[in-house]
Amino acid sequence: MLFPPACVHCKAPNVWLCQNCKSGIFFITSIVCPRCGTPASSPACTQCSTNRLHYIDGIRSAAVFEDNPMRSAVHHLKYQGRKVLASSLAEMLAETYRYYNLNADVIIPVPLHRTRLKERGYNQSTLLAKKLGRLVGLPVDTTTLYRTRDTGQQMALKAQQRRHNVAGAFACRGHLSGLKFLLVDDVCTTGSTLDACAMSLKMNGADAVWGLTLAKAT
Repeated sequence: MLFPPACVHCKAPNVWLCQNCKSGIFFITSIVCPRCGTPASSPACTQCSTNRLHYIDGIRSAAVFEDNPMRSAVHHLKYQGRKVLASSLAEMLAETYRYYNLNADVIIPVPLHRTRLKERGYNQSTLLAKKLGRLVGLPVDTTTLYRTRDTGQQMALKAQQRRHNVAGAFACRGHLSGLKFLLVDDVCTTGSTLDACAMSLKMNGADAVWGLTLAKAT
């Protein structure tokens, strides 16, 4: 009662993300690069030509990150403790999962390092993954994949720096032979983090690894 909901983007009362702002999200429905998921007008992907992904089978994103309400929603989920947003955002992930006919056996959220998890109190990717799992009927595994070191913030890093920063930062427990995994994260920029996760999963026997994110930053 003291702090009633207000839309995280336009401040409309009584709702965390209003219908008008949901309608203003730039969902990706155009042709995308088969590997990195960047909206593409030609077969040659500029991002893949400068930052090739080696292990992930493909990445798909629900929406564009910049200059629309998705950015506000992700920011408030990730940094402002608005965990309640995970439900409506996971619905967008579920729609994207179905739109691209993705096929997985298990969902895995991109893990935070224990120090970052302690600071934030929760992993936004885990919140999204659990909600998504209920919507599409898939189990969610939060223990197999883990970070071996804190890689810090990647936002200010260039593509090559991002790749070096996350190299060897993930490891797996157990053997994953024959399983297809869906990695869930909030935002994909270059795909380096998802690719590093996929490397660890495939080195432990995963048959296929796809990435699914709320937004694609360009």
